[in-house]
Amino acid sequence: MRAASYSSYSQDNSTLTVGELPDPKVAPGAVLIEVKAAGVNPVDWKVMAGYLDGLMDAVFPVIPGWDVAGVVRAVGPDTPEFAAGDEVYAYARKESVHAGTFAELVAVPAVAVAQKPASLTFEQAGGLPLVGLTALRALGVTGIFPDGAGKSVLIHGASGGVGSAAVQIAAAAGARVIGTASARNHDYLRSLGAEPVTYGDGLAERVRQLAPDGVDASVDFVGDVEDVTVAVLAQDGRHASIADASVTANGGDYLWVRPNHDGLVTLAELADAGKLTVEVAQTFGLDGVGAAFDLSREGHTRGKVVIVP
Repeated sequence: MRAASYSSYSQDNSTLTVGELPDPKVAPGAVLIEVKAAGVNPVDWKVMAGYLDGLMDAVFPVIPGWDVAGVVRAVGPDTPEFAAGDEVYAYARKESVHAGTFAELVAVPAVAVAQKPASLTFEQAGGLPLVGLTALRALGVTGIFPDGAGKSVLIHGASGGVGSAAVQIAAAAGARVIGTASARNHDYLRSLGAEPVTYGDGLAERVRQLAPDGVDASVDFVGDVEDVTVAVLAQDGRHASIADASVTANGGDYLWVRPNHDGLVTLAELADAGKLTVEVAQTFGLDGVGAAFDLSREGHTRGKVVIVP
């Protein structure tokens, strides 16, 4: 199969190459997916730079990528959940960094796979698993999902990939959503169902103007905002972060996304009900993975960057 891979850690894209590698084997309880689209996330280029070396073993050459949408090519023994031809998507993180989704084929444990949302294109579905599952987990631990009626939530980084998914999921749960973003993204947040506020100096005061009694929950997808969260959280409010482990000192939850079949099913149900969508900013072929990483590093792209093998 054709795949993008690298043979050593690199702070840039100098070791990233595209070439032929053996097709993946399909173990019991796994599915072989013909990749139609694979979302790019900041963790992909951070892994390439060795940032997760202390947490996960890497087996070189490494094929990056953890998001995927595609068509089942084959199933391993004892995998009755899926059949060849099924359109599926997955958050395909494994125990080691090795055989990722920036390839023509990827083998994924069935427990991490679900039927693709019928209403989304492959490109949209390929950009949803990591951001959607992250948002779902953060909103779940803070009590906003599945029932947020009568509750308010502050979403830090609301116009980003995870944040925009969280805005939609929280709004679908009936919560009042306040989201931080630059002024140029305020109309975008309104279209998703959030009340926008500009981040930066004075943020706590601006949030308090909207929610004088404080917010019931806060979820942080950017980091370095714990002081604001503590200042605007209502008594008994709950908060979580994916970017700042110090939240635990103030009673918050520090989260990492997990592969989760049931979560993917929930996201698909929301998408097919018209309550969740994914904005695709730009697509690249395997030869453009390096350029896709560069675009992701800039941190100013609204919507998902997606690899289409």
